[in-house]
Amino acid sequence: MQAAIIIFPGSNREPDLAMALKRATGHEPLHVWHREATLPATDLILIPGGFAYGDYLRCGAMAAHSPIMREVRARAEAGTPVLGICNGFQVLTEAGLLPGALLPNRTLNFICRDVHLRVETNQTIFTCGYSAGQTIRVPVAHHDGNYTADEDTLDRLEDRGLVAFRYCGATGDLSETDNINGSARAIAGVFNDTRTVLGLMPHPENATDPLLGSTDGRALFDGLIGALQ
Repeated sequence: MQAAIIIFPGSNREPDLAMALKRATGHEPLHVWHREATLPATDLILIPGGFAYGDYLRCGAMAAHSPIMREVRARAEAGTPVLGICNGFQVLTEAGLLPGALLPNRTLNFICRDVHLRVETNQTIFTCGYSAGQTIRVPVAHHDGNYTADEDTLDRLEDRGLVAFRYCGATGDLSETDNINGSARAIAGVFNDTRTVLGLMPHPENATDPLLGSTDGRALFDGLIGALQ
């Protein structure tokens, strides 16, 4: 099973993501620079967190037009799974691979803390390691994580089971207090129509080792790799 991490100028979570993947697969993933125009044969594409191009325009807007993204889009359309975390989620929305957009947090502050997420479905390769309705604890670190979309799009996501995770309390309950960034309907992650592309703002890769304070993110990678092997 071969995975490839796409790296942009300003990416900074690729080592964390690589370590999480190595724990799940036993070997290092490929690292692909954004100026490359082609990808080697790969079973999984990942876009890490960070500040691609310094977030100088809109988060992910410039990265979405990097040469490698043409290939990422083509591979995604052909069915190769793609996972975007934090800034990677922003890149995927800007590239049109996922619906919606990420706005500044409603507090206008950078948020760096552990949060609870409710797993909305386990009927995907990304979430098959969890139970539907399970509550997990993972960290967030973002300024622009406020997910938004028009009401028709939000309804479609709900109706088709394309909401992956929601911000919640420790027991899985939803409240405005636990919706830390003001995301529409407390959405923390979404799938594309075929559920082969996932974007989420929290960092499961930083919850894969007891030394990091939580291992709740490990099931995402173990389940995903198991489904692809």
